[in-house]
Amino acid sequence: MPFFKSFPFGALCLLGCSFALAESDANLESRQNVLEGWESPSYYPTPLGGWVPEWEEAYAKAHAVVSNMTLAEKVNLTTGTGFFMGPCVGQTGSAERFGIPRLCLQDGPLGVRNTDHATAFPAGITVGATFDKQLMYDRGVAMGEEFRGKGVNIHLGPSVGPLGRKPRGGRNWEGFGMDPSLQGIGSAQTIKGVQSTGVIATVKHLVGNEQELFRMIFPIQPVGFLSKPYSSNIDDRTMHELYLWPFADSVRAGVGSVMMAYNDVNSSSSSQNSELINHLLKDELGFQGFVMTDWFAHQGGVSSALAGLDMAMPGDGAVPLLGTSHWAGELSRSVLNGTVPVERINDMATRIVATWFKLGQDKDFPAPNFSSHTDAETGLIYPGAVVSPIGVVNQYVDVQDDHNTVARAIARDAITLLKNEDNVLPLDSNASLKVFGEDAGPDPQGLNSCADKGCNRGVLTMGWGSGSAKLPYLITPEEGIKAKAPKTEFHITDKFPRDIEADPEDIAIVFINADSGENFITVEGNPGDRTVSDLYAWHHGDELVMDAAEKFSTVVVVVHTVGPIIMEKWIDHPSVKSVLVAHLPGQEAGMIADILFGEHSPSGHLPYTIPRSESDYPESVSLINDPFKKIQDTFTEGLFIDYRHFQRTNTTPRYPFGHGLSYTTFSLTSPRLTPVTPLTEYPPPRPAKGTPPTYPDTIPSASEVSWPEGLTRIWRYLYPYLDNPTSIKPGDDYPYPEGYSTTPKPPPRAGGAEGGNPALWDVAFTVEVTVTNTGAVSGRAVAQLYVELPPQVVPDTPKLQLRQFEKTKVLQPGESEVVRMDITRRDLSVWDVEVQDWKVREVGKGAKLWVGGSVEDLRVVCEIGGECGDA
Repeated sequence: MPFFKSFPFGALCLLGCSFALAESDANLESRQNVLEGWESPSYYPTPLGGWVPEWEEAYAKAHAVVSNMTLAEKVNLTTGTGFFMGPCVGQTGSAERFGIPRLCLQDGPLGVRNTDHATAFPAGITVGATFDKQLMYDRGVAMGEEFRGKGVNIHLGPSVGPLGRKPRGGRNWEGFGMDPSLQGIGSAQTIKGVQSTGVIATVKHLVGNEQELFRMIFPIQPVGFLSKPYSSNIDDRTMHELYLWPFADSVRAGVGSVMMAYNDVNSSSSSQNSELINHLLKDELGFQGFVMTDWFAHQGGVSSALAGLDMAMPGDGAVPLLGTSHWAGELSRSVLNGTVPVERINDMATRIVATWFKLGQDKDFPAPNFSSHTDAETGLIYPGAVVSPIGVVNQYVDVQDDHNTVARAIARDAITLLKNEDNVLPLDSNASLKVFGEDAGPDPQGLNSCADKGCNRGVLTMGWGSGSAKLPYLITPEEGIKAKAPKTEFHITDKFPRDIEADPEDIAIVFINADSGENFITVEGNPGDRTVSDLYAWHHGDELVMDAAEKFSTVVVVVHTVGPIIMEKWIDHPSVKSVLVAHLPGQEAGMIADILFGEHSPSGHLPYTIPRSESDYPESVSLINDPFKKIQDTFTEGLFIDYRHFQRTNTTPRYPFGHGLSYTTFSLTSPRLTPVTPLTEYPPPRPAKGTPPTYPDTIPSASEVSWPEGLTRIWRYLYPYLDNPTSIKPGDDYPYPEGYSTTPKPPPRAGGAEGGNPALWDVAFTVEVTVTNTGAVSGRAVAQLYVELPPQVVPDTPKLQLRQFEKTKVLQPGESEVVRMDITRRDLSVWDVEVQDWKVREVGKGAKLWVGGSVEDLRVVCEIGGECGDA
């Protein structure tokens, strides 16, 4: 079994590597290497959960349980049992007296990782390219059913961080695109779908994890140096209007869990950043679920508890497999000596139990029936232990059902047609076709031959790392094309055959790709981020296209990619007639044939901008590679990432955000703007907080964490118990962080419900537009709505910002559909850093609402306070 087969979240190298021990709480709180002006303020204490009406019943049930728990049972729920100490990538301890089992946490955002008989769905970036809310939701439902079927309590997805600030960032493909609204809508739809099945969704990573290199306190870098994680330095307005935006949508959707990032934010570790967790997430956004670390991101015990962390994963301390933890028994000790308030441990346990009740997991939820660590039927129950019992670990439960229909629909409807000169596409199945490129075929070493997709062989179905999943099967482009055009000639190689003869009627289809992933695996020199390949195709893909273009008069290029790639070497070659981006299609890569041969018209749109050169981006979004010092990654570009930057600098991209052609044409006519809720400059006052459950604040008896008689201990397993707990003395000398207080803060005016002040989601205007198929074949159109705030009223704001979108049904030639899109107060607001609230300048007058097929293809416009018409 390859070691990395079940390695969660790219934590660290365990064999032949050196480690830097985690610093003490006091050292962490001293915030060394702080960049002046970029300090994260303190915000204490942690707001209690349970004050939102929608969670009242779940918290009442949790209160009845937690009131009767021992300290050991409470601590048990907050701390993972340790690396490899169970079937899943992470599991908590249990509270069996109350029917609460060890909770199973499992990757990932596109399917159940490291198991069998489960669907490998298209990746998030592919889902974003569909611009289809229903498919986003349907995929969430299907994934939820599969996670539940495997006995997974907590689904570690969706991902909206990274946002895609750095185009070469390794994990951008796990999210839905390089826009906060697209990310937020995709995340909310996914969460609603997953949680409709009773599985707890986890939105991640909060926040600023925009590159893989140097994200951790002891990452193993290619150059072999140890380093502190970089600090993502983000100003208040940029935080709210970009990076926090999709998390607000996720909390609004009722997400049960939030995962913190590895990196620092404004010089404070994400997992113990009180400003991030206590203020922004739990107070301002009203988050009611529980907050967890990423794997091995836990850096301090008391400090993280005080800062609002609720669950440590996988539970180990600085070095795994030593049986030590910052929490577990140490958290028990910290409660007993008074350094962690009893109120805090009660809230931690209550948040976890309330979420368990909220999702109905107290009723007939299955136990895990698989192992992340082996494919064998029997094996070690605790693979990380020196001595472990052996038993059945894999039951091979098939959870796929008919979910391949959803996977196929997404893989097909995401395919994005960038170019189609002379209407070369769709192809005739009797055409003389020659296919080139390893990306059209299977992995020559076999399906799932590299752990966590840590290689790039055959068709690129997904990136690598913890966000990957095993393929239960794979329909390759080669198979899909053969089924529709049996006479096609295939050359599944990245080296163009020199003996190929090309007749004038021959058409070459060239498959190329670009890969990336998580930095615990380096693939072809790329340590997660695209450091070697840059933004170019892998395996000399540009040369393959050029060689084909020199030989054939008609070339179709198909690209599987994690994000933007530069096409300048061949995009304007006269032989390159058509270009399709198929993104990351998962197990259904063969759906490309449905588009190539016109069974369906392409309807995908780019979820990012494709530049002409990497220098077209702001310099601040480049990858930072410095192993010798603490990296300060200051977001000096502010709000101006991706298309926002291109418009600000009047830089013409190769293909703009939202671009996507069809085999038919569409008109957008008869725009209509309807006022719904009158706007005021600021939202109305927030609702008052409800009353959260409360408990006695008496420190529990030390006997509650004494080792139970008769317990068979598993070495390296993490327990909440202590030797001789009655000897614990008060921790009067604990160095509390600067600004620490147990007096609750006044409720922030921008809060009031899940996601913030509920008035932010009041519909201010409804925009309707008639979409008509004006072409000769059927197809689907995407209407994208961009808001333009008047620059003289709202300075330093992007010219256009995507705020809504809708996709039509399949329209027959001549058929029309009226598309309706709601614009909320938040969509027209900017973050007022002085007042600390969302502000609609001039109550929206003069703002324009543009609708079109991309950010640079806007057909109709409505001005607030004015008229609607053609753009």
